[in-house]
Amino acid sequence: MTSATIGSAIYPGLKGKTVLVTGGGSGIGAEIVRHFAAQGCRVGFIDRNDEAAHSVLEDVSATGAAIQFVKADLTDIPATRAAIGKIRAALGPIAVLVNNAAHDERHRLEDVTPEYWDERMAVNLRHQFFCSQAVVDDMRGLGGGAIVNMGSISWMIGQGGMAGYTSAKSAIVGLTRSLARDLGPDNIRVNCIAPGWIMTDRQIELWLDEEGEREIQARQCLKRKLVPSDVASVVTFFASDAAAACTNQTYVVDGGWI
Repeated sequence: MTSATIGSAIYPGLKGKTVLVTGGGSGIGAEIVRHFAAQGCRVGFIDRNDEAAHSVLEDVSATGAAIQFVKADLTDIPATRAAIGKIRAALGPIAVLVNNAAHDERHRLEDVTPEYWDERMAVNLRHQFFCSQAVVDDMRGLGGGAIVNMGSISWMIGQGGMAGYTSAKSAIVGLTRSLARDLGPDNIRVNCIAPGWIMTDRQIELWLDEEGEREIQARQCLKRKLVPSDVASVVTFFASDAAAACTNQTYVVDGGWI
């Protein structure tokens, strides 16, 4: 556990609940897994990166938390459904779903093929719907639940160079609002979190340079780098009973960029 995780608010109502996190092996997803484990939840996560996922698994297991990792490619819906079934069998009915997995690969407009476009939708959008579909019966049986979809501010600020990614991320807001309306009568809350520039290892290695540092200082109201725990703490809040009246919303975590 990180010190930021330990220092986060504790929501007693989350203790003992089963939480599913997609893309929980690294970056923001790994911190979300750690935050829910610190809440006393039973945490299952799906990732396709064995090495990274097992590092998280060992870290969290050492704290005594109940955790289950299943390897699956989320673009393969039958495999994803099977992975969710394994987590359910190991940890119990799923009360909280965090649709976190995504891939912000850059691409030139001229290079995009129909196949590549469809792959961008599959890796960034489609699995959010089908994971939600796969857990709603669990949540209905429990008397309610929470779904948190991970969006992005990239489309809000008109970021270029990755139209497939920004299109998918903007669609997540529409998905969130539709699911919130459909599932509200079942006491299932659905919200979207839209992070700004979060300092994951991937972002630091690929994109953070002197120009990026200057942009952060110029654009953000908060003059500091944002880290995965800044997002994970908001996710746990929206999953908790403290947010019992919150649904159909998109909450921006960007240090005041937009």
